[in-house]
Amino acid sequence: MSDDWELKICCMGAGYVGGPTMAVIAKRCPKIRVCVVDISQKQIDAWKTDDLPIYEPGLLEVVQECRGRNLFFSTDIATEIEAADIIFISVNTPTKTQGIGAGRAANIKNCELCARTIADVATTGKIVVEKSTVPVRTAQAIARVLQSNEKGLKFQVLSNPEFLAEGTAIADLMNPDRVLIGGQQSEEGLAAAAKLVSVYAHWVPREQIITTNLWSSELSKLVANAFLAQRVSSINSISALCEATGADVLEISRAVGMDDRIGKRFLQPSIGFGGSCFQKDILNLVYLCETYGLNECAAYWNQVILMNDFQKKRFSEKIVASMFNTVTGKKIAMLGYAFKKDTGDVRETPSMFVLRDLVHEQANVHVYDPQVKREDMWIEMDYTCGMNKDNTPRLEESVVTAPDAYAACEKAHALLILTEWDEFKTYDYKKIYDSMMKPAFVFDGRNLLDHDALRAIGFEVHALGKPDPLKFSDL
Repeated sequence: MSDDWELKICCMGAGYVGGPTMAVIAKRCPKIRVCVVDISQKQIDAWKTDDLPIYEPGLLEVVQECRGRNLFFSTDIATEIEAADIIFISVNTPTKTQGIGAGRAANIKNCELCARTIADVATTGKIVVEKSTVPVRTAQAIARVLQSNEKGLKFQVLSNPEFLAEGTAIADLMNPDRVLIGGQQSEEGLAAAAKLVSVYAHWVPREQIITTNLWSSELSKLVANAFLAQRVSSINSISALCEATGADVLEISRAVGMDDRIGKRFLQPSIGFGGSCFQKDILNLVYLCETYGLNECAAYWNQVILMNDFQKKRFSEKIVASMFNTVTGKKIAMLGYAFKKDTGDVRETPSMFVLRDLVHEQANVHVYDPQVKREDMWIEMDYTCGMNKDNTPRLEESVVTAPDAYAACEKAHALLILTEWDEFKTYDYKKIYDSMMKPAFVFDGRNLLDHDALRAIGFEVHALGKPDPLKFSDL
């Protein structure tokens, strides 16, 4: 190992944020040594192979280029902390399930454990960077833990929230809209921020690197995700109105999005948002507002969550109602399970809630997703919905993971599009129609397919926010 590194970085946490972020830093900064550490030997071992623990387009190529050169993966946390100049904390901060703030507040236990580990093993001062999405003032808690070390060491704590989107993480990291770095407005704090700025400045234009105080940085991440989720819930609420009135939500989205004050992004209707961040961050924001007595603000942001829940429930109810008010014993093909395309992440995926509802209706659901593993489906289903084979009779038999879409659809009564995978647009839907029971239903939860073409084949098509020609024959 070379001793001529410009800088040494350690990242605590080898998950969806830590792994890709450190891989891109290693690619863009070949003279900086980057090591990702984790307590999970299984996770670290996977990063050392070409079967990475997460799927992101382009990630494997970046890891292969840098791994063993200046990108490393290890469970020797103490050694890597000691060697590092900068330590990123990139661990999970799940929503609390019990106690004060249960269901809304973030549990920062993992962040605190990282801080205590750093304080215990470090023998020199470090720059410690919050990369996890955390509540406002978490940096203060981390700093207090670090400062309680008995060795007289000085630490600087920075906030550097991630703004990457799963499915486009590598592109987002390679060419970010902005990099946000928050730090104490003291001489030492500004110097620490400048050092982190110098890392990103290897490839990010300086004017796109924003420096703020700690609290603004921490809150900015929550607000950014809340605003994006708000747009999703806003257009989804309009999709329900469109179905009632005969308007077309895609035409409305286009008309509204052409106003440059509004913009076109995040105006596509869907069965709802999912993933690890949107719901968790909004609930965190709601809890913060409640904590400071801003109950009207809390209610405002909580409505974004309620609308998201309404959209998922509405989609499930439409399936049952359209199929003669029963799906009991019927085979339903579910195409897509990840919360969005180009990822295998199933955390808070809307598909899970539709699956839950269909299982409760005693349907037989055959799921195909090109990246999702059956094991991950069950883990998240148990964690989020409390459903498992022990408390849900016939769960294993009721849900089949199909090897491909055609197998999923064979003899199915209905086909659901729940993730916007590009490959779903390329299928031979005449072949699929011929293999299905009749009448053959399509429920497009992403408005992904050509509905007129499907109807010409013979499908009965139901889509979000689109006028039903059977109901609005005058259109």
